[in-house]
Amino acid sequence: MSFDLVGLPALSRFAIDRAEPLRGDEEKLAALWPKARMIVVDTRGRTLVADRGTRVADRPATDFGDQPPVNAVLLGEQDGVAHFAVLMPAEDGEQVPASRAWGPPELTDEPQWLDLRQAGATLDDTSAGLFTTAAALFQWHRLGKYCAKCGARTVLEKSGWTSVCSGCGREEYPRTDSAVICLVHDGADRVLVARGPEWPEGRFSVLAGFVEAGESLEACVAREIFEEVGVAVRDVRYLGSQPWPFPRSLMIGFEAVADPAEPLLLAEGEIAEAKWVSRADVRQAIEVPGSVPGLGLAGGASIAFRMLQSWSVGS
Repeated sequence: MSFDLVGLPALSRFAIDRAEPLRGDEEKLAALWPKARMIVVDTRGRTLVADRGTRVADRPATDFGDQPPVNAVLLGEQDGVAHFAVLMPAEDGEQVPASRAWGPPELTDEPQWLDLRQAGATLDDTSAGLFTTAAALFQWHRLGKYCAKCGARTVLEKSGWTSVCSGCGREEYPRTDSAVICLVHDGADRVLVARGPEWPEGRFSVLAGFVEAGESLEACVAREIFEEVGVAVRDVRYLGSQPWPFPRSLMIGFEAVADPAEPLLLAEGEIAEAKWVSRADVRQAIEVPGSVPGLGLAGGASIAFRMLQSWSVGS
């Protein structure tokens, strides 16, 4: 039985105009600067989040000077207000957080520094879109400091959206790695979930993998699932997509049908555990996290969560 997503994945939300024509228009940017807002992202990928995780705590852009800093990126414009982001080092002496947060953070009334995995599901539409775009751009900046053609240093232009080689003049734009993510079900009331070896025991999601050169999305779905768990799929169908800037992926969601009687053959080093679970257990694990022994699910910021949630509410 097919299903549709019950809503946009958390990081697919964007409520303002990306304002591409503004990026290289220094005169208009200067005119917008006095009323502009600035998001600060630290080098650990966190920003200051307020109101119990629902809003990015931006600041007046003029706090950062009388014109846009050279390292500021334009995120978009809404009602005459331009939104920028700037990357700044984390403060000295701060405790280094875990490299990956597996559970939801404890949200507080006081502003707190959270990363996109932690805050992506609770932020409002505008904040989610701005933070996701900022995180994606800064990851691209981090990985694209040198020209892929001649190796010279690159210089950022057009409000952080264009990289120009200082040696050969080659231009490059933000890169995105395509990846498929697929919810495999039996056409009735069971779904296939798995976990990677770096995941804690009991933490599961749906299957995913990167698209190879010369490969269609549908072919990638079939190949990745067969390689990872040894199961053949049919009736591959597109569901939706979501940016996933860790570091620069676009997750393209699908559903597919497989036979649960087929043996699961786990790819060594990639899949530590896989199993079929019932719709009722998935629904319960989403509604009351921790209530189904051995079934913790993907976090709310991921498209995997939206896919599992959408499938679970079907009949």
